[in-house]
Amino acid sequence: MKVLVIDPTACDGCRVCEVVCSLKNEGACMPEISRIRVIRYEDKGVFVPITCLHCEDAPCIRVCPVRALSRDPKTNAVVVDGELCVGCRLCVYVCPLGAPVFDPERGKVVKCDLCGGDPTCVRFCSRKAVQYVPAEKLSAVRKRAGAEVIMELMKTMGIPGLGVSGG
Repeated sequence: MKVLVIDPTACDGCRVCEVVCSLKNEGACMPEISRIRVIRYEDKGVFVPITCLHCEDAPCIRVCPVRALSRDPKTNAVVVDGELCVGCRLCVYVCPLGAPVFDPERGKVVKCDLCGGDPTCVRFCSRKAVQYVPAEKLSAVRKRAGAEVIMELMKTMGIPGLGVSGG
């Protein structure tokens, strides 16, 4: 089993991940419905790639009223069945990262499906800000260190909900 890992300290904001994701999934350069988004905090000099991390206890699966979200048994990815999705966006609202994206053209939600086990964004990220690694290689210490880096970045940016005002 592999997992997607984001390292915001490695991201330089090039947004190649957004372009290649939209090309793979939409057949056109449409970053606005890319399954990965780079959030820019230029005043802080920080760029944070945001995509679905396929949570073990995925709130998006639990909240979907039509069961359009499920787990792919091969990749363990949380995937959307476009035929079942009614576009209610509940999954977008409950996702801790806001990773699912509403596609207004289709009236449906789209999200990362790990490209069937070979994420395109990972292959094209020259800085290794997005990686797809075996789960057993992620030690508890590495996970904790990564979480602390992300939390510290969020605090310095004044992200709401952390009790720190922006500046």
